[in-house]
Amino acid sequence: MGNKHGTSLPTHILHVKTGDKKGAGTDANVAVVLHDDQGKKSAPMTLDRPLRDSLERGSMDAHPVSDTSGLGKIRKMEITMDAFGLAPDWFVESVHIEHQQDKSIRVFPIHRWIRPKRHYVFDHLDCKLPQDDEQKEQRKSELEERRKLYEFAPKAPGLPVQVNQLPADEAMSDAYKWDIESRKKTLSRQAGLTGLMTLSGEWDSFDDIYALYSDTIGKPSEQILHWRDDEWFGAQRLAGVNTILIALCSSIPEKFGVTAEMVEPFLEGLTLKQALDAKRLFIIDLKILEGIRHNPETEIGAPLVLFFQKGNQRLVPVAIQLQQDKGPNNPVFLPSDHPMTWLYAKMYYNNADATFHQVVTHLGFTHLLIEGVALATHRNLSPSHPIFRLLAPHFLYLIAINDLAVSSLVSENGWVDKTMSSGRLGMFDVVAKAIVDWRLDIDGTLPKHLEARGLLDENVLPNFYYREDALPLYWIIKKYVSQIINHFYDSPEKMVEDYELNSWRQELELEREKGGIGIKGIPGSGTFSSNEELIVTCTSAVFLASVGHAAANFPQYAEYAFPPNYPPFIKGQVPTNKNPLSEEDILQSLSSKRQTLDVMVVTKILSEKGTNSLGDFEVQYLYDPVSVKAADTIGKNWLS
Repeated sequence: MGNKHGTSLPTHILHVKTGDKKGAGTDANVAVVLHDDQGKKSAPMTLDRPLRDSLERGSMDAHPVSDTSGLGKIRKMEITMDAFGLAPDWFVESVHIEHQQDKSIRVFPIHRWIRPKRHYVFDHLDCKLPQDDEQKEQRKSELEERRKLYEFAPKAPGLPVQVNQLPADEAMSDAYKWDIESRKKTLSRQAGLTGLMTLSGEWDSFDDIYALYSDTIGKPSEQILHWRDDEWFGAQRLAGVNTILIALCSSIPEKFGVTAEMVEPFLEGLTLKQALDAKRLFIIDLKILEGIRHNPETEIGAPLVLFFQKGNQRLVPVAIQLQQDKGPNNPVFLPSDHPMTWLYAKMYYNNADATFHQVVTHLGFTHLLIEGVALATHRNLSPSHPIFRLLAPHFLYLIAINDLAVSSLVSENGWVDKTMSSGRLGMFDVVAKAIVDWRLDIDGTLPKHLEARGLLDENVLPNFYYREDALPLYWIIKKYVSQIINHFYDSPEKMVEDYELNSWRQELELEREKGGIGIKGIPGSGTFSSNEELIVTCTSAVFLASVGHAAANFPQYAEYAFPPNYPPFIKGQVPTNKNPLSEEDILQSLSSKRQTLDVMVVTKILSEKGTNSLGDFEVQYLYDPVSVKAADTIGKNWLS
């Protein structure tokens, strides 16, 4: 390439990385022109490696060039290509230009499809606010194309928006395959469950369930050992998959039929008032589940639970009401009730909690809401925009996973219909309710959410493990985001003049009914007026996509694999009395054998870690020194 005589020593080497996306490679003839910082430029040079396929999907190709000796520091690069080949479009991840004499490297992060017969110009580091970019028309035309590719709408009334058709940019790489059905078959075979997957009927004993677990799929030993214990039930609220519900109780709600006489025997000598004043009582209210649709074999409660923090700092339940309004057919279950009756009440609460976890905490908040942010980002921010480059690593495969999950897990007669009490229609009901009141500046901002629940003070509810782990991570992420945003917006005028950013914000907060994403509580009033407002917004998106998702997703197998520990499905009606129950009654209420195996296998797959940890990005988008240092810092802080 560019070596006319074949004997000249190369002056530069172009290291060209083709993206790992479906159709990313090209057979077209690609030409580049390099510009230096003195205004000089090279002749057009063709990226060609004789006798060798190059520019293939996922490849890194080195192209020596020898007719650039008169150039200084490379500042700009032009790319053009013809339409040769069946599918000439080419997805370029990056071009690193290495100077052979001093070994310096100039980086051009592209992260775009290059189309035939178009002219592209990219600056060194390619990270500029739109008002400062010479390539304004290029940015404009790219965004016009992306708005067509990333059109969106809710999949059902009231739901968050999703992309209408999965764009090629969002296709998963060869290195990340997320095929639920094939993984189910493979894992079932490896774990020795293949023959069992055809089992039908109910469980005869807990020993039959214990026998399911092999070394391959893993035995949820702690859950099997402790699932009956009150302290374990309390610990599930503090370090399980759904830690976003528990709140400080300052008074007993009128609808909760708890009296002092009922609970004071379990308060270690305190009166109800003393326990409230000492901030040792906590509550969960799942009113959101009231009236939702459900599978015909089941009924889902809308429970209230009162917890007490013991002197040993362990949290235990002291009262459970399984429906909202107190009354004779809605008893308050107590630890002094028949042991199996009390255990069954805890299981029914956990069934409601599991419904909220899968529907809201996991799918609703860390998948669907974040997809809305990703869609607005792709549609309004050029890949050259620093906020696009800041957020893009956290959207990796998200839209593709959501598309696949909705089509395979949440489809009619799919996994949700078969294994969860709510079924997919109840799931839609709960998500639609949850997003009505969700606010980014409260629910999506961890310190504010903890404060709203009375739990920001570390002296309240010691051993709240999620808070102890997640809050420091929130501050690490915010510091990382702040360093980048403060670098690029070093004057108020830059934020005011950033028309791409203003467009992004407007689409994020525009109501879904009017064609927007519909996110409430974005800081500021219509526009960002300070760096802090943008920092809070971006920090929330990064936190939910990373820490929030990790907390809700990765422990799933441990919680769900043993059905009575955290049952997604319970047959029968919500209890309306305190009649004594037997172990046989509990066994008969559990998921069937086939349902249990399906839950085990799918939650095992969902619990697998498929992408790198925060800061260790699969694809690097930001190369400027400030951003690189910020990313390096987040990785070091993460480890410490």
